[in-house]
Amino acid sequence: MTLLKWIFRIVIVLAILFVGIAYLLPREVSVSRSIDINAPAVDIFPHFNNLSATQAWSPWLERDPNVVVTYNDVKEGVGALMIWASENPQVGNGSQLIIDSVENKRVVTALDFGPQGTAQATFELVEAGGTTNPTWGFVTDTGMDPKERRVGVVSEGRAHL
Repeated sequence: MTLLKWIFRIVIVLAILFVGIAYLLPREVSVSRSIDINAPAVDIFPHFNNLSATQAWSPWLERDPNVVVTYNDVKEGVGALMIWASENPQVGNGSQLIIDSVENKRVVTALDFGPQGTAQATFELVEAGGTTNPTWGFVTDTGMDPKERRVGVVSEGRAHL
C-alpha cells in the first residue's frame, strides 16, 4: 500500500509541475515568416489588401473545401471583412477585418476566432530591385490557459507563409 501512495504522490507532483511550468511560458505568441518574390510590390500588394484574393493562397481555407466564406461590401483596404464558417475544427469559424492599409507597403488585419480568441496579422512588403520581400506576422494573447501557452510555444516553430 505504501508503494501505491508514493506512486500517487509522484503522479500528483508531476501533474502540478506540468501545469505550473505552462504558466511560466509567455502569454503572447508572435510568429513571422518572409519570402523573396521576383515581382514588384505593386503586383503583390493586391493579394493581401483584397481579402477575396487570399482564398487563392490561404493554407487555412484550403484545409476545408466546403468552407463557407462571405464578404462585406468593402472590396479592399481598411474596412474589408471576410467571415468564414467550417465544420472542420482546423478551420472553425471566424472573421478577418483589415484595420490598416498602406499601399504597396503594409496590411494589418484583426482576426477573431470566436471562443478561441483574437489575433492580429500583418503583411509588410519591402521592395528592392524588382524583388519584394513580404513578411507575414501573427500575434495573439493566449491568456491564462496553460494548454494554449504550450501550443503557442510549439506553434512559433511550425507556422508557414
